Amino acid sequence: MKAEGGTSAKKELPRGWSLVPFVHVFSNITSSRLKLPRSQYLESGAYPVIDQGDQVVGGYSNDDSLVHPGPLPAIVFGDHTRCVKLVRERFIQGADGVKVLAPRGELLCSYLCWLLKAHPVPSRGYARHFAFLRKLTLPISPLPEQHRIVEAIETQFTKLDSAIAALERVRVTLKRYRASVLKAAVEGRLVPTEAELARKEGRDYEPASVLLERILKERRRRWEEAELVKMTAKGKVPKDDRWKGKYKEPVAPDTEGLPGLPGGWCWATVEQLAEVQLGRQRSPKNHSGPYMMPYLRAANITWNGIDLSDVKTMNFAPDEQPRFKLHTGDILLNEASGSRSEVGKPAFWDGRIENCCFQNTVLRVRAVPELRDWLLSHFRCDAEGGRFAHESRGVGIHHLGAAGLAIHTLALPPLREEARISSAIDQQVSVAAVTASLLEVAERKCRRLRQSILKWAFEGKLVDQDPNDEPASVLLQRIKAEREATKPAKKRGLRRGRRPSDNPGNVNREDAPPPQASPAAAAHVQ
Repeated sequence: MKAEGGTSAKKELPRGWSLVPFVHVFSNITSSRLKLPRSQYLESGAYPVIDQGDQVVGGYSNDDSLVHPGPLPAIVFGDHTRCVKLVRERFIQGADGVKVLAPRGELLCSYLCWLLKAHPVPSRGYARHFAFLRKLTLPISPLPEQHRIVEAIETQFTKLDSAIAALERVRVTLKRYRASVLKAAVEGRLVPTEAELARKEGRDYEPASVLLERILKERRRRWEEAELVKMTAKGKVPKDDRWKGKYKEPVAPDTEGLPGLPGGWCWATVEQLAEVQLGRQRSPKNHSGPYMMPYLRAANITWNGIDLSDVKTMNFAPDEQPRFKLHTGDILLNEASGSRSEVGKPAFWDGRIENCCFQNTVLRVRAVPELRDWLLSHFRCDAEGGRFAHESRGVGIHHLGAAGLAIHTLALPPLREEARISSAIDQQVSVAAVTASLLEVAERKCRRLRQSILKWAFEGKLVDQDPNDEPASVLLQRIKAEREATKPAKKRGLRRGRRPSDNPGNVNREDAPPPQASPAAAAHVQ
């Protein structure tokens, strides 16, 4: 079947089938007047609103005067989205971008709906696609075979839907399992604590408070060295240590209301353990320049790591590059998102792009190598568990912010225990990762099988042909004769067009539509 040019290449059709132009199969019964704007949708109501969105039902309305007057069942086609929906009950037409189609004569509407889904028109972005749809030629089987094909498709799809639902249940279980592993890790329940092992083995150990003190002391030492270099470069040799008083200690955690920790653990803020930096703001003046560099934004951070399929560039001046250039091992977090569940989503930067920077929808956390795995696991637990969502601010777009992340509290274990925890997380989460990969493969197979079923159906390979069936050509001739018989006689002197009373709802009819279906045929929307 061909979507452009109006004809199809000749191909072998099953016995009794016919290739028929789209306009001989469908009537366009779209209403130009009876349609409901999205702003007037209700969450529930007497009538479903069928629009061009991905959801089967876009909303609801109680307005009887807007109910579509055409026959049922009918097919709703998204002129922009190319979505195809079978409608069996009384409905209200969505606003723009919807075409309502009815089968001519005795043709089975559900058969034609599956046929359109099996042969979608080519995508032209958000352009209108009905013009391409009208150029299709469609393989029409004998009417009894149409019923057999629909029954076979629905039977096979029901089995596929059950399989996909089972895969989704496993996916949810895996997500809960991973979350439970991370939660047990940051609460000190995943491996024996260092305090327990030291007590059993009769030895001493370094508690996390000593580790934290050493980290803070090292950070201060590095700051003093950097400040001394700056002052020396300016010719300002300090006479005493008063300049050291300019150092700003990282904010200590507010432990009021926090739960108890295992022996040897302590609370710390992110800025006590690492450097927190918000990315460079993007502005029109940086769209070009002599120092164009790749940069990451929130869209590049996924739950499975950094996605480099769409990396943009902007100008970073030489004096900005040291501040915003990424180092291998940096932890990147999604600073802003329209969904609270995505705020704080973390990932490691592995250095796959040289001289890569980051933009202000991304937060960078730079820590000593010994703490990177622990911080990433803790951040992931806090993102999936909703702590970051609770701490985010904003309406519509939710922001974590550099200041907010800096004072975010973390549970810190002794260093040797942290190493054991990270190893246990890798071991247990890797099993879940392998299973998740197998699930993705199975889901891809299901999607391919769905398309294969539709392909086989309309090549005449899904069900058997019955030589006793009336050929489709006879059915089509009968439909054509009925259509010719119902055409109004042309009269001289009359203006073209009809009075509004002749066309309730201003239905756009390319030709006389098929007879009105019984209301009893109304059942559901597919």
